[in-house]
Order: sequence, then structure tokens, then C-alpha cells
Amino acid sequence: MVAIMTGMRTDAPPARRPVRQLLAASVGNAVEWYDWYAYTFLATYIADQVFPESADNSLVPLLSTFAVFAVGFFMRPVGGLLMGAIADRRGRRSALTVTILLMGGSSLLVGLTPTYTAAGVLAPVVLVVARLLQGLSVGGEFAASTTFLVESAGPGRRGLFSSFQYVSTTAGQLVASGIATLLVDTLSEDRMNGWGWRIPFVFGAVLSLVGFWIRQGARETRSTEQQRAPRPALFEALRRHPRESLLICGITAGGTIAYYTWTSYLPTYAELNAGVAKSDALLAGTISLAFFGLLQPLGGMLSDRFGRRPLLLFFGVGFALLSVPMLHSLRDSFAVLLLVQCAGMVLLTGFTSISAAVNAEIFPPRVRAAGIGFPYSLTVALFGGTAPYVGTLFKDLGHSGLFPWYVAVLCLLSSLVYLRLPETAHKELER
Repeated sequence: MVAIMTGMRTDAPPARRPVRQLLAASVGNAVEWYDWYAYTFLATYIADQVFPESADNSLVPLLSTFAVFAVGFFMRPVGGLLMGAIADRRGRRSALTVTILLMGGSSLLVGLTPTYTAAGVLAPVVLVVARLLQGLSVGGEFAASTTFLVESAGPGRRGLFSSFQYVSTTAGQLVASGIATLLVDTLSEDRMNGWGWRIPFVFGAVLSLVGFWIRQGARETRSTEQQRAPRPALFEALRRHPRESLLICGITAGGTIAYYTWTSYLPTYAELNAGVAKSDALLAGTISLAFFGLLQPLGGMLSDRFGRRPLLLFFGVGFALLSVPMLHSLRDSFAVLLLVQCAGMVLLTGFTSISAAVNAEIFPPRVRAAGIGFPYSLTVALFGGTAPYVGTLFKDLGHSGLFPWYVAVLCLLSSLVYLRLPETAHKELER
């Protein structure tokens, strides 16, 4: 009945169609994250147009923009819970279809947001609504696509398949960064402030339709037994698996602060604290993201062979020791910024390439999507989504040197969790 209602085909196991499964998850995921990160890369332009400038502090509009960025993250736990429940009840593909359409609509809304000059307080209100919808979508996307990717993998390949979570995420970031760099380099400041910053969001809405079309060919990964079983309650994962939920929070805290610092906030951090030119910061970010994307499958394959825990410790201990010296070494130099970004990307791969597999291997299939989605998204909202705001706030308060220590401490705490984490790489995944 579920298959008939959702239009899903269940006549062949997904593992026999790995390329198509990877494409369905990856393309949609790339579109989701392209829209999400376009906002970050163009934050300074949005700040100028949507928020009023304070006569006392020029950082107020930028702080307001990053505050809206953080608000969007706090819808992610809701999205992870609701879309995860849809994935556990109706199927992974049904949830992925809903999330891609939500992201397309919210991206278009950002692109059409009026300026503060034209609409007054309505402008930031429209932007907040758009970001809330994006947060709902992205939270649900991670829950469903993580489960979908890992369940699509054949024996001994869960780490490799898991790595495509961040291959596709990085591809979306890369396109967003590349388009932002191209616009900044080719359009005048007046044109960028007037209409140039809107182009990436309208383009993102078009891309979401492409992602929707591709996902129609995906095959459901829930087993027939799970499809016939009674539907889980909305909070069943939290109620029956509290330890697993807390474990995902501990695994994710260090990873998410390091991830959003290095892949999203570092260009702005370098501009504010080291005087790096905006165009140089965006270019360094684009190059390092391409490098990062290429590393992901390697990390996934290494984890399939040697286990998940060694890679997680490589990431956690590495960032705990090196975050402060790397961020303090930044100065007005493109080469130094690029070196710092690429070094961080190598360490970060120990987390990103396998986080989907680690999370999926913790929960049973009945509540896997919702079980992953809520605690993961809540942790990302608390530590990842607030990273740009916290970093900018430290700068505003005259204590910019504290932010690297903040990153290092969270990574150290997660490393303590990794030390006690049971190894799951070579255990069969329950379906």
C-alpha cells in the first residue's frame, strides 16, 4: 500500500543500482546545500540591502544577517524530526521529494526578498520566513539522504557511499562559491547590491526542479519487512533510544563547529580579522572546497578497511591541537589563507567522509531516519549554525582571539566520545 501511495518501485534491491541511487541522493543534496550556502557567501550584500545600518556600529547589519542564518538552523531539528518520521513511515524517497521542493520554494523567496528601503520591516520578516523553510528542508534532507545512502550500499561499502553525503554537499557549496566569486569579479558593487546577489537564489530554485526530476527514478531502500511493520510514533526514537540520541550529539558537536568554520565562515573570518580582500577570500574558499570534495571518497574507503574510530580521532585530536595555531596564523595573504583552509580540510575529512555511516549504524531501521535527524540537527543548530554569529560577535566585543579556542574545546570534547565509540564498520547493517 505504501509503495502504491508514494509511487515507489520496490521490485529490485537498491544495492543493484548503486550509480542511480548515488546520483538521486547526491544531485538533490547538492541542490539543497547550494541554496543553503549561497546565503552565507553573499551575507555581506544581504546585510546591506535587508537590514538597516546602525549609526554606532557598522557590524550590526552583518550580525543581523548571521543571526537569521542561525535562526534557520533552529528549524533543522524540526525538519529532521518531521521529515525523518516521513522517511520511516512512508519511505526515504518520499521524504527526499518533499525536501527538494521545499528548498526550491524557499530559495526563490530569498531571491525575491524586498530591500529594507522599499519595504521596511517586511524585508527582514520575508527573509526570516525563507530561512525557516530552508532550515526545515535541510534538516529533513540530512535525515533522509543519510539513511538512503547508507542503506543503498553493498557489503563493505557503507563508508564509501557515506562519503558522497559530503561530496554532494561540497559540490553544492562549490557551485555557490564559484557563482558568488564570478558575480563579485564581474559586476560592479552597485549592481551586486542592487540585483546581482539575487541571481544565485533564483538559479537555485531552477536547480531544485532538476533535483526533483532525478529523484523520481530512485528506488526505496526500506526493506519489505519494514514497509509492512506498524508505523513508528513521532518521538519513538528519542523515547526508546536515549543513549543513541546523546551519542549522536557528542559525535557531531566538534564536527559541526569545525565544518561550518572551515567551509562557510572562514572567508568572512579572514576578511574581518586578517584584512584579506573579499575576492581573494572567496577564491581561496572555492579552491579548498574542490580539494575537500576530492578527499571524501578516500576517507570513506579508508574507514571501510580500517574502521570508523581511527578517522574520527584523526579529525577530533587534530582540530583540538591545531585550530588555534591555524586560525591565529591568518594574515593578509591569499597563500596563507589557502594553506590554512586546505590543512583544515584534510583533518575535517576524518569526520565528514564517514559521519553518515556512523550515524546510520547507531540506530535500527525502524526509526533510523528520525533517530538520526533530530539529535544531529539540534547539535548542528547549537554549534554549527551559530558559528558565524559567535565568531563575528567575538570580533565585535574585541575578543576575536577566543573563537579558535572555542572550536578547539568542542573538538576535544567530541574526541573523548570517539575514544569510547564502539566500532561498527565491519558489522552487518540491519535493514
